[in-house]
Amino acid sequence: MSEMMQEYRSNSYLFGGNAPYVEEMYEAYLDNPGSVPDNWRAYFDALQHVPAVDGSDSRDVAHAPIVESFAQRAKANAFGNKASSADLAVARKQVHVQSLIAAYRFLGSRWADLDPLKRQERPKIPELEPAFYDLSESDMDISFSATNTYFTTAEHMTLREIVQALRETYCGSIGAEYMHITDPGEKRWWQQRLESSRARAVFSNEKKTHILNRLTAAEGLERYLHTKYVGQKRFSLEGGESFIAAMDELVQRGGQSGVQEIVIGMAHRGRLNVLVNTLGKSPKDLFSEFDHTAPESLPSGDVKYHQGFSSDVSTAGGPVHLSLAFNPSHLEIVNPVVEGSVKARLDRRGDKEGDSVLPIQVHGDAAFAGQGVVMETLALAQTRGYYTGGTVHVVINNQIGFTTSDPRDSRSTLYCTDVVKMIEAPVLHVNGDDPEAVIFATQLCLDYRQEFNKDVVLDIVCFRKLGHNEQDTPALTQPLMYKKIGQHPGTRRLYGDKLVAQGVLPADGPDAMVKEFRAAMDAGKHTIDPVLTNYKSKYAVDWSPFLGKKWTDAADTALPLAEIKRLAERITTVPSNFKVHPLVEKVIADRAAMGRGEINVDWGMGEHLAFASLVASGYGVRLSGEDCGRGTFTHRHAVLHDQNREKFDTGTYVPLENVADNQAPFVVIDSILSEEAVLGFEYGYASAEPNTLTIWEAQFGDFANGAQVVIDQFIASGEVKWGRANGITLMLPHGYEGQGPEHSSARLERFMQLAADNNMQIVQPTSASQIFHVLRRQMVRMFRKPLVLMTPKSLLRNKDATSPLSEFTRGEFRTVIGETSTELVAEKVKRVIACSGKVYYDLVKRRDEKKTADTAIIRVEQLYPFPHKAFAAELRRYPNATDIVWCQDEPQNQGAWFFVQHYVHENMLDGQRLGYAGRPASASPAVGYAHLHQEQLKALLDQAFGKLKGFVLTK
Repeated sequence: MSEMMQEYRSNSYLFGGNAPYVEEMYEAYLDNPGSVPDNWRAYFDALQHVPAVDGSDSRDVAHAPIVESFAQRAKANAFGNKASSADLAVARKQVHVQSLIAAYRFLGSRWADLDPLKRQERPKIPELEPAFYDLSESDMDISFSATNTYFTTAEHMTLREIVQALRETYCGSIGAEYMHITDPGEKRWWQQRLESSRARAVFSNEKKTHILNRLTAAEGLERYLHTKYVGQKRFSLEGGESFIAAMDELVQRGGQSGVQEIVIGMAHRGRLNVLVNTLGKSPKDLFSEFDHTAPESLPSGDVKYHQGFSSDVSTAGGPVHLSLAFNPSHLEIVNPVVEGSVKARLDRRGDKEGDSVLPIQVHGDAAFAGQGVVMETLALAQTRGYYTGGTVHVVINNQIGFTTSDPRDSRSTLYCTDVVKMIEAPVLHVNGDDPEAVIFATQLCLDYRQEFNKDVVLDIVCFRKLGHNEQDTPALTQPLMYKKIGQHPGTRRLYGDKLVAQGVLPADGPDAMVKEFRAAMDAGKHTIDPVLTNYKSKYAVDWSPFLGKKWTDAADTALPLAEIKRLAERITTVPSNFKVHPLVEKVIADRAAMGRGEINVDWGMGEHLAFASLVASGYGVRLSGEDCGRGTFTHRHAVLHDQNREKFDTGTYVPLENVADNQAPFVVIDSILSEEAVLGFEYGYASAEPNTLTIWEAQFGDFANGAQVVIDQFIASGEVKWGRANGITLMLPHGYEGQGPEHSSARLERFMQLAADNNMQIVQPTSASQIFHVLRRQMVRMFRKPLVLMTPKSLLRNKDATSPLSEFTRGEFRTVIGETSTELVAEKVKRVIACSGKVYYDLVKRRDEKKTADTAIIRVEQLYPFPHKAFAAELRRYPNATDIVWCQDEPQNQGAWFFVQHYVHENMLDGQRLGYAGRPASASPAVGYAHLHQEQLKALLDQAFGKLKGFVLTK
C-alpha cells in the first residue's frame, strides 16, 4: 500500500478514527434524516442530486454524492490535491458496502426462506446483490469496515464474509422487519440480537427434545381427534404445529422474565390444541364435549372452540396464571376484550409498566389483514388509558385465509402483518417447518416486549393441512396447493428426522414419543406438567359473591345528608393556584350551591355525587369515551383545565380524584375515535374487575352502531353462552331534539330486541336523582349485569329534570315514576299515558296547556327487566281509566313500543284498551327538517290526548 494511501486511510473521514462515527451517522440519516445533527443533515440534503464522481448518473443518488463528498473532504484535509481516482473509488465502495448492509436490514425478509411448501421461487431483489452497488467479484475478498454491524468483534470483514453473514441473518428461516422503527436504540437492539447470532439459536439436546415433544403433542392431539371424532368440526392446527411450541416458550420464558399472568385471545384455528397442550385442560374433559356427555350448566352454552379456560402452570420463574378468553366466531373481536382484561389485572397489581401481565393475541393471516378491529386495537397500544405494556401477536399464517390463497384477493399489502407498522411494531416472519427458528424468534419477540413494553409480531408461516373445517374440501378451489400439502410429511416428522440425524435421539425416539402421547390421550391424562391445581394468586378476583343471585331492583343507594355535603365540598374545591375557565367556574359555583341544598341538583352534579360516593366507599370508577372528560354536551367537567398552563404541564385537575384520603381510583379517559375497540376493551376490563364501575359513553347514542358486534356477541349473550358475569355500563345519549336523523336515536329498539333471560338492564332515567341512584345501584347490588343507559341531551340542563337534595338522602332508583301532580283526582282519570324518557316533559307541558284533568302520566324508567309489579301498582291507582296509551318520541317501528306493548297489556285491567301515540313508522331514525320535527311532535302529543286510532288492543 502506498504511503499516500496509508496517510489517506489514517486521516480521511471515511477510514480514519472517524469512520465508525461517520458511517453510523450516515446510516442513521438514511433511516431518519431527523436523527442526525442539523449541520450534517443539511450537508447530506444538499448532496441529494449531485452527480457521481465519474460524471455518470448514480443508481442510488443518496449514496454516490456522499461518497464523493467524503472523498473530497479527505482529499482537502489529508494531503491537498494528491488523492488519486483509486482512492476515491475505495471510498465509494466503503459507503456502498454500508448501503448493501442497510438493504439487507430493510429488504432481507423478502428473500427469506419462509414458505414450508416452497410453492414459488424466491423473488429477484436487485438491491440485495453486491453488483447493484458496483461491487464485483474482485471486491469480495477486500476488507471493509464492519463496525456498524454485530457480525464480529473485529473492525473489518471481507465483503464475502459480510454478504454471507447478511444472508444467514436476514434471509434464512427468519425474515425480520424492524427498520421502520424510528427509535435508534430499538433498531440497534434488533441488530445486536439478530446479527450477533446470525438469527440462529444454539439449543441443548434437552431443549431440542422438548421442542419435539411439543410438536408431537400438537400433531398427536389433532390426529387423535381426527380418527376418533371423524367429521366433527375442530378447526385443526395440522400444518401449524410449531405454534404450540411457540406458546410453550412464551409461557415458560415469560415466567422466567417476571410475567405472572398471561391472557390469550384467539379465534378457532388451533384453539382446542391450546386448551389441552398450553393451558392443560384435561383431554378427558375435551372428549366429553365431543361425546356430548359434558354437563349442560348454562342456559344456551356455546360450541367447544369458543370456550375459554384458565389454569395455573409452573415455570422456572414461578407460577403463571393462564387465561384463554371466551370469544365468538367474529374473528379478531376478542382482541380489545383481552387488552381490557389485561389492563384490569395490571391496575389490580399496581403495575404501570405492564411487566407482570402479558397479553398474547393469536391471529389468522386473512383476519389480521382484513378486520378493522385489529387496527383499532393497535391504535390503543401506547395511549395512556389503554396501555398494557405491549402485546405479543402470533399469526398462524396458513397462506390461504378462508377460501383464497391469492394475496391479491386477501389483502392489499405485501404482508398480512403490515398493519402493525402504523405503531412501529417489529415483525419476525418465520418458517413454521423450522421449529428451532420459531422458538428463537419467539424468544426475541418476548424479550423485546419485556425490554421496551411495546407490541411485537411473530408471523409463523405454515399451512393448513385440512380445510377451513374438517368438512371442507379445499382442493376444490386450491388444487395445486393441496397437492403440495398432501406430499408434505409434517413438521414433526421433519424435525424428528433431523434430531435423529444429529444423534440427539435414537432412530426410534420420535416414534416412541408418538406412542407415549397416544397412550396419554387414551388415558385422558394432562399433556403438560405440571398444572397447579391448588394454587391461587393473591391477585385473583373472587366472583362468587356476585353469582347465582336472583334479580332484584332494590338497593340501598341513599346517602346521609352530611356525607353528600362533604362530597359536594370536595368535588367543588379547586387548588388556589389553578385558573378555571369562567364558564366552568360558574358550573362549580352552582354545584357548590347544590351541595348546600340552595338549588336543585342537576344531571352533572347527580353523576358527580354518584361517582364521588362510590370511590369514597372503595369502588373504583372508570369512565371512557370520545369526549367524556368534559362531556359531549359540556355537562360533566370531570377534568378541569388550567387556563394558564398546558395540560401536559400539570394543567389539569380532577376533583373526583380527591374526595377521600384512601379512596378508590377514579379514571376518566378521552378515548381515541373508536367505538368497537374501546367498548370491547371496557367490556374486557369489566369482565376482570367486578369492583369497578366501568362505563363506556358514546359521543352520541347511535355511535354504538360501530360496536354492534361487542354488544351482540359479548354484552347481550356472554352470560348465557359462557357464564361470564359482567357489569359494564353503557351511556348512550338519546333524544329527539330536531337535529336530524344522525345522533337522535341510540336505537333503543335494538337493545330491547336483545333483552331476554334477565341478561341486562335497559334504563332511561329522567332526573338527576335517578342517574345518581342507578349508578350507585350498579355497584351496591351484589350481582353484575350490563347496564344500558339511554342518557339525555336537552334534559341535562332542563330545570324540570333537576332534583332536590332530599331525593338523594332517601329512596332508591325508581323503575316506575307515577303521577306527580297533586291536583289530579285518581277516580276521575279516564286515560293513563305511559312513556319513557324526554317525551314525558313534553306530555306534562301539553297537559298543562290543555288543562286536562282526566289524564295521568306514568314514566317507565326501567324498560328491561320490565317492572311489572311497580307498573301494575300504578295502573291500579286509576280503576276508572278506560284507555292506556303508550307514547314515545321514536317512530313506531323503533323505540320501545313493539316490545313493551305485551308487558303493558299484561298489566291492564279487564276492559281497558291499549293504543299508540308517536311518530309514524320510518326507515330513518328522525326527520332532517326542524319544522317537520315540530309538526311530528305536535301530532304525537295530540294523538296522546286524543281519540285512540289505528292499532288498539283490548284486554
